[in-house]
Amino acid sequence: MSDAVDTPPDAALGAVLDDWVRAHHDELVATRRHLHAHPELGFAEHETTAYLERQLRRAGLATRRLPGGTGLVCDIGTGGPVTVLRADIDALPLADLKQVPYASTREGMCHACGHDVHTTVLLGVARALAALDDLPGTVRCVFQPAEEQVPGGALQVLESGVLDGASRAFALHCDPSVRVGQVGLRTGSITAACDRLEVTLTGPGGHTARPQLTVDLVHALARVVTEVPGLLGRQVDPRAALSLVWGAVDAGVAANAIPQTGSLRGTVRVLDRTVWDRAEELVRRLVHRVGEDSGATVAVEYVRGVPPVVNDPRGVALLRAAAIGTVGADGVVLSPQSMGGEDFGWFAERLPIALARLGTHGGGEPLDLHRGTFDVDERAVGVGVRLMARVALHSLGADLPSAATSGQV
Repeated sequence: MSDAVDTPPDAALGAVLDDWVRAHHDELVATRRHLHAHPELGFAEHETTAYLERQLRRAGLATRRLPGGTGLVCDIGTGGPVTVLRADIDALPLADLKQVPYASTREGMCHACGHDVHTTVLLGVARALAALDDLPGTVRCVFQPAEEQVPGGALQVLESGVLDGASRAFALHCDPSVRVGQVGLRTGSITAACDRLEVTLTGPGGHTARPQLTVDLVHALARVVTEVPGLLGRQVDPRAALSLVWGAVDAGVAANAIPQTGSLRGTVRVLDRTVWDRAEELVRRLVHRVGEDSGATVAVEYVRGVPPVVNDPRGVALLRAAAIGTVGADGVVLSPQSMGGEDFGWFAERLPIALARLGTHGGGEPLDLHRGTFDVDERAVGVGVRLMARVALHSLGADLPSAATSGQV
């Protein structure tokens, strides 16, 4: 993370951003709580989109919806280089288990992954940057739907042409393992690709007293469960971290009857983009080999999900400069690689990307992601606004022909 990088010379802009965040802290918290209380699932974020439209237009900003009808794009500034900032706006189909005034008002839906924070941060960035004079380019804010779906709403962003002409894109994600006031960064793969796999085995069925006369389907399933993950680890470089983990097994109803069908469901995850490109062929081949060796008929449904997020070195350097200006050098920590999926990885099909981890842990036991108890220390919202506004200015400054190398925002 020691790469040198061009930065805008006017350190006064950083002070202006910090002042804006302090002045609007209560509004930002109220926005986050409104979004948290009114979650919507992927591609159904109609109220969320309308709410964001109203907030942005009150700030004098023009918006346009993404083709699917949910999600927004908003440009701040005109002309010059273009930097993209992205936030995901959808929630998870989970019950909110917290006893707080801003708990979800919608049964079975919850912002358990911090997307309410991501959205509030980007809304704050748009409003803060709109208050500045003479931006050195254009900051394109993308409020993206359906990150939690596979293969993700990011593909809609790519297909819409929103990323055309931009030089790079940035995003952040809440991290409850990182203290509030800290920012986690990492060059290279920071999240994994994630695919879905369903395997169905079939056979004649029969009596458990005579397995030699039929296909012992449960044994065949057990072989696929145990052998295929081990074989995968011998087919690729271990540093790619290719992992197959089963989440569901279903077969049979009676203790003394060998079933005719059985199924497995799981996920395939990998940190290496090149290995991800061939993971489907490899998994299919091994599942067929093991299942058919047991005498079963094998059917595989493989859903290619999202690619790994591979952070561009220059993008991370820009984030690091922005993070130092926001939380100081001691507040920048190395983020571990995660085997979780994040559809921001699709943006790398069009331009360099970098994802930061926003510390949200304010004390006590960390409240993990994708649980109904997840919550954040709301001081993280202001940190996120300051970080992302700064990195946008750093990025634009770095793309100017006369980019300066002194000073810090």
